[in-house]
Amino acid sequence: MSHYRIGLIVPSSNTTMETEIPAMLLRRMADIPGETFTFHSSRMRMQHVNPEELKRMDVDSDRCAIELSDADCDVLAYACLVAIMCQGNQYHKKSEQRLRQTTAANNHLAPVISSAGALVRSLHEMGAKRISIITPYMKPLTKQVVNYIEETGIEVIDSISLEVPDNLEVGRLDPMNLVNVVDDLKIDGTDVVVLSACVQMPSLPAVQIVQDKIGKPVVTAAIATVYEILKTLGLETYVSNAGYLLERKPKPSISRA
Repeated sequence: MSHYRIGLIVPSSNTTMETEIPAMLLRRMADIPGETFTFHSSRMRMQHVNPEELKRMDVDSDRCAIELSDADCDVLAYACLVAIMCQGNQYHKKSEQRLRQTTAANNHLAPVISSAGALVRSLHEMGAKRISIITPYMKPLTKQVVNYIEETGIEVIDSISLEVPDNLEVGRLDPMNLVNVVDDLKIDGTDVVVLSACVQMPSLPAVQIVQDKIGKPVVTAAIATVYEILKTLGLETYVSNAGYLLERKPKPSISRA
């Protein structure tokens, strides 16, 4: 029996990270005997999704990393994509390195991933060159997310902003509405659809339905985070019914014949 402790660095108003990530890994536990996961969270204060609150919140991530390293977690996941992406190009690398050093200074060195870094790296690993995304953010924040992704060399050909400023309300959105929202998203010529570029916007129940509907790979920030958690732990990157990235079959780069 192999047991893994997953540390989650979570905005205080986030109610989805601790729902969807455990849901995926518990689903995996049902399929793969011999693995168990437990989940341990520390929270950063944030109520409204705006640049000022996001920057203040990010400073608090160091405290969270120390608290979770006290629990000797096997991997830490910083779960706020836009808090990273609003800080400027490649900030996920600086954040992940700083938090890892923080755990080392606390004598419990742990690998650290971020949902922002996980999404960008996963898209590149999939070979995605052109994507479309859905976010819950106000349009100026969505633009920052688009710019951040494009600065890594991936073109965002379309985005939909649901414009929900209250983070609690984002967590209350019905994920099944995304099955219809995607109809308004331009997907011709895209390699991948990012159904939720936010770990607070619920999406997991809709992912496989949307992927089957549009016939293109579908990923979310939460799915990319789980993918990197599993990779970091040296485990097979498989979760059933969670879209292309977590399928059991080999996942070569997307063909654009």
